Formats: sequence, structure tokens, C-alpha cells
Amino acid sequence: MGISKVRLSDHFTLRELTKSQIAERKDILNTCSDIEKSYLQVICNEILEPVRNHYGVPFSPSSGYRCLALNREIGSADTSQHILGQAVDFEVPGVSNMDLAQWIMANLEYDQLLLEFYREEDPHSGWVHCSYVENRNRKKALRFDGKVFQSLTLSFQPS
Repeated sequence: MGISKVRLSDHFTLRELTKSQIAERKDILNTCSDIEKSYLQVICNEILEPVRNHYGVPFSPSSGYRCLALNREIGSADTSQHILGQAVDFEVPGVSNMDLAQWIMANLEYDQLLLEFYREEDPHSGWVHCSYVENRNRKKALRFDGKVFQSLTLSFQPS
């Protein structure tokens, strides 16, 4: 079975969680092991599926698993949870990224939630990074503007 057909959950495939335009351009083979694939299945079922079911809008993550070479190529830390298949970056069409982050904070178990590069004047700016680690989720929520991390608190009950 080809990678595009391997289902990690009802709505998400292995191809969606490993695709990378940068990897393709730089000829980096971004494949994961069975262990990393199992972590991707968990993040699909614990984070992506509940978001998809709540909003009822199809979406595809912008970043999921990254091999170490790809992660370094984009300038991310060697400690990134993307390397383990435990993190995903995404947006939901038509949903403010702040609302998305707030809904996840209020309704899901997660390890780290980052609202990255979000600007108040543009509700669809940036993206949401969310990680999940079975049996040791810290529920750490932060906002990151590219330079500074700030605490992100639940400020309203999103719909």
C-alpha cells in the first residue's frame, strides 16, 4: 500500500503528516519509523480528529512529522516534538487561529500548544502548533511571535 493510502485515522493519512515542500525541493527523504507512525496516529486521534469533528471543516496539517535533516533545514530545534511524530502544525479554514487555540485549551488534552505568529489585527495569521505525549501531557500553552514566548491563557469559551 502506497504512503498516500495509509490511514492514520478517519480523516488523516500518513502522506498528509509527512509531506513537505522543503523536503521535496532539498531532496530530503522524510520517512518515519513504525514508532513515529504510531505517535502520529495518536496525535491524529487525540488532536486532529476532535478538531475536525468539532468544526466540521476538512483541513490538512501544514507540518507533522519531520526527520532530523528536514527539521534542521527549516531551522527548528533538535528537541522539536515534530521529530518524534508527536507534534502537528495546522489551521482550520474559516476559523480564527486564536479561537482554534482557545478551543483546544478548553476541550482537549495536549502537551504543548503554541499560537505562532498570530496578530490580533489578522485573525487568520500564523498557525497552531499542538503536541501530544501519552501519559505525560503538560498542558503548556504559549504564544510565540518569532522572538518571545508568552503565556497563553483561556480568555473566553470558544464555540
